[in-house]
Amino acid sequence: MTDQEREPAATGAAMSSGPQEHAAGGAASQVRDETAELRAQLAQSDERYRRAVADYDNLRKRMARDVNREREDERARVAARWLPVLDNLELALKHATAEPASIVSGLEAVRQQALAVLADLGYPLRADLNEAFDPSRHEAVAVLPSTDAAPGTILQIVRPGYGTDERPLRPAAVVVAKDA
Repeated sequence: MTDQEREPAATGAAMSSGPQEHAAGGAASQVRDETAELRAQLAQSDERYRRAVADYDNLRKRMARDVNREREDERARVAARWLPVLDNLELALKHATAEPASIVSGLEAVRQQALAVLADLGYPLRADLNEAFDPSRHEAVAVLPSTDAAPGTILQIVRPGYGTDERPLRPAAVVVAKDA
């Protein structure tokens, strides 16, 4: 084949690949544009993710501070509720040389004040005497035979219980009746 014969074939091939090349160039340009757009979306998503993580971390730290502050505030409120009881106990000790009957009545008043503080805090003194033994509310420390009470009845309270069924503070230590 001569150079002239080869030249038209090459020119024809160049001419015929021109539109294909142009189309391929357009597709490549579109792919580059889509890639750039996807990268921008990825960068935006990454930024939103980083902000969300930082916001969550700040929220977690703030909540921990708030919980600690509330715990300390509540402890101070409870301690303040007990200060009058302590004041009255100190007064009773100052009058320890007084008449024994007045000291006993003063201590009984302080005891009533302390019971009122516990009740106000949601932990009233439980009245368990002559009630049926309940292992969720009572701790049996002894069992005694009894002909006067039904088996399983609380005969004596060794240590009182405080609280409610929903919020127990301490179970009562009790002596329970059994068959004689």
